[in-house]
Amino acid sequence: MLATPLLNPHKWVENHADYLYAYAISRVNDEEQARDLVQDVFLAALQRADKFEGKSTERTWLTAILKNKIIDVYRKKSSALNKPEDIVEEQVRQDFFAEDGHWREDTYPREFVAEQQDALHDKEFNSVLQQCMQKLPALWLAVFTMKHMEDQASNVICTELKLSDSNFWVIIHRAKLNLRACLQKNWI
Repeated sequence: MLATPLLNPHKWVENHADYLYAYAISRVNDEEQARDLVQDVFLAALQRADKFEGKSTERTWLTAILKNKIIDVYRKKSSALNKPEDIVEEQVRQDFFAEDGHWREDTYPREFVAEQQDALHDKEFNSVLQQCMQKLPALWLAVFTMKHMEDQASNVICTELKLSDSNFWVIIHRAKLNLRACLQKNWI
């Protein structure tokens, strides 16, 4: 591997490791896996340095490689957890709705009021949100993160994680319901 004049691999750890680690940990919620992903990114970048065209910054290019590595993690986790759609939909009905189709009293949505107070308040909220996200099953976390943190289009998520449209919407709905319940319990 010969480094191009556009890249400086000797400075990657110093210049980009903290940023890439923070990016990875916020998406995989596993410190060891986040560290491994950053190392994998540096190795992959070294192997593909000749493909870097300089159309983006070094950090943007490394982040794009990291995004692909994170999607691979999501895909691996989701392939082991994929359930047939009808089982997932039936579980949603049982968990949240009575037989008549209305909300069960104990799962009925309560009013959610989020007021912006200060930076400390935001930091506390984000900490509780991260704890709640860690409680989600891996597939739900992957779908929720890709949709709401990565801003990926639904069809891209379905393709990447090999989900049907209806399964995607059931999963995103269940993830939101669980996060709301967790936030209502631990934050409000």
